[in-house]
Amino acid sequence: MKALLKGKWGRRTYAQQKAAWGVIYVLPWLIGFVLFFFVPLLASLRYSLSSIQANAQGISIQFTGLANYFQALTVNTSFNRALIESITDVLVNVPLIVIFSLFLAVILNQKFPGRAIARSIFFLPVILASGVIMALESTSLIEAVNQSSMGGSALGTFEIENLMLDAGLSEWVVMYLSGAVDRIYQIVSQSGVQILIFLAGIQTISPQLYEASKMEGATGYEAFWKITFPMVSPLIFVNVIYTIVDSFASNAMTTLIRDTGFVKFDFGLSSAMAWVYFVAIAVILIVVSLIFSKRVFYQD
Repeated sequence: MKALLKGKWGRRTYAQQKAAWGVIYVLPWLIGFVLFFFVPLLASLRYSLSSIQANAQGISIQFTGLANYFQALTVNTSFNRALIESITDVLVNVPLIVIFSLFLAVILNQKFPGRAIARSIFFLPVILASGVIMALESTSLIEAVNQSSMGGSALGTFEIENLMLDAGLSEWVVMYLSGAVDRIYQIVSQSGVQILIFLAGIQTISPQLYEASKMEGATGYEAFWKITFPMVSPLIFVNVIYTIVDSFASNAMTTLIRDTGFVKFDFGLSSAMAWVYFVAIAVILIVVSLIFSKRVFYQD
């Protein structure tokens, strides 16, 4: 039997073997999704199309069609604003986080004293962003320092904007860069995982490629754009998808959905909001995937 299986596996092409290992790799996630998430997902879809009332006999569910969706999109005054703000924040933050992560990964890949400590420092925000510590931070001195620093940096940001405008940069570029300065804490705190992914990818690039480029007279700038950037382009794709999902995971929109369901106890409306939010995220991920999939370089 073992010989038979080995023979069948040996007759597979390399692409078929890669596909089979890919299925094996994601199989634990698929099993966990079916066992723990698929049923609640269907239940939330049912709740979004129903009116839910709690009484002495239990919970009564009455089908109401798309009434909850119409209420979320046309009646509820906070939903559209929170949805637009969430999407806008993602469009602004994702490029900044990915570029910042790639820049730091290239720097941290260099050999210098204290490199391991520097890598640990940049991964600390991932630990500090955990649930318990994040809850403590919201009521701690750190939060007060962050707020005071944000208020005190207004003058500096204004001066930087004037300098860039005087240098001839367009107004929207200046506003984008000044917004990046104001979001620096958020950018750094959400870049730890991306830095590790980029760092791991850069370390897999053969040093012989860089040695050959030096022999041909290529500068460090040319080596980055001709070797490093194409080789890590699949990881740029991965980090963009990861950053989008991570940015959508906790924001004003998720707070609104949670409060609607568990503070106001309007589970039907909360489920409808969640499904509209889910569809918006899915559309953005599909568009981003279509754009990046045609520009990613895969080494054979």
